[in-house]
Amino acid sequence: MKSLSFTQLLHSFFHEWMAEQRNLSHHTVLSYRDTWRLFLRFVSQQKGRPVARLALADLDAMSILAFLKHCEGERKASVGTRNCRLAALRSFFGYVAQQEPLATAQCAPILRIPTKRAERRAMSYLDNEEVIAILKQPNLAKLEGQRDHALLAFLYNTGARIQETLNICPRDIRFSAPAQVRLLGKGRKERICPLWPETVALIRALQKRQPCNEDEPLFLNRYGERLGAAGVRGKLAQYVAAAAEALPSLRNKKITPHSWRHTVGVHLTALGIDVVTIRDLLGHASLETTNRYARSDLCTQRRALEQVDGSMRPAKPPHWKRDTELLAWLDAL
Repeated sequence: MKSLSFTQLLHSFFHEWMAEQRNLSHHTVLSYRDTWRLFLRFVSQQKGRPVARLALADLDAMSILAFLKHCEGERKASVGTRNCRLAALRSFFGYVAQQEPLATAQCAPILRIPTKRAERRAMSYLDNEEVIAILKQPNLAKLEGQRDHALLAFLYNTGARIQETLNICPRDIRFSAPAQVRLLGKGRKERICPLWPETVALIRALQKRQPCNEDEPLFLNRYGERLGAAGVRGKLAQYVAAAAEALPSLRNKKITPHSWRHTVGVHLTALGIDVVTIRDLLGHASLETTNRYARSDLCTQRRALEQVDGSMRPAKPPHWKRDTELLAWLDAL
C-alpha cells in the first residue's frame, strides 16, 4: 500500500477509533503514541528511509519482532514494557484488518505474536512499624514536607494508585462526615473510598497553606503545577533511606508508591476483611488480583501454621545431633 494510505489509517486509528469509538483515556493514547514514535523511528533506521516514506507493507511481523528485541536488548525495557509496546502495535493492526481486508494476510502474523511471560516477583509491602517510620520523615515545617506527609497518608488510607492520587482535586473530596473521595481508576472506572478524619485534617491543613481552586490538582510541585509520579518516587526513596537508618528492615525492600497500595491490601487481609470489600476499595477488576494479598501476608501464614496440632509437627532432632561429645569425636576424625 502507499504511504498515504498508511498515514490515513494511523490517523483514523488514533482520532476515530481510540478517541471517539473506544473513548480510551488520555494516558492510554499517549502510551500508544510513544510506542509508535519508537517503532517508526526504528523501522526508518532499519529500512534506510525517512518515516514519511514508510508504507504499511514495511511494517511486517519480522520488523515488529526486531523492534521488540531492540526494546529489551538495547533500550533495557522490562518484559512488561515490551508487552505494552506489542499491545499498542497489535491493536493498530487489528484495526487495519477490519478496515482493509486486503491487508489481512499481513496483519495475521502480527496478531499472532505472543506476549512474553515475566517473572512475578514477591510483592513488596510495608509492616506497620515501617509505615510509621516513613511517615515521620517529611519535614512538616516546610510546605514540601507537609505535602509529602499528606500524600503518603492519603496513599495508606485509600490504597489508591499514584496517578489516581495525583489527579485528585478538592471537588473530588467530601470533607464533611462521612468523609470520602472519588477516585477515577483504570478504564475510567469510578469508585468511592472513605477517608479517615486524620487524613481529612492533613488535607485541610495543606489547603490552608497552599490554596487551590476546586478543579485544580491538590498535590502541586514547587512551580505550582501538578506533582508528577517521578517526583513522588524520588522523594519517597529519600524518606525510605532516612527511615532505614532507624529501621534496617527497609534496606532490603524496594519501596515505590505502588508498594503502599500493596501494603493496604495486605494489612486489610491480615485483619480478616472480606476480599470482595478489598477488591472494591482498591478498584481491582478481578478477585484473583486481590487474592494475591492473602498469599503475600507472611504473618497470617505464620499464624495459620502455628495452629497445626503439635503432635502432627516434625519430631525433634535425633539425640546424636545434640550430643556434644559425639560431635567433638566426629570432628576429630
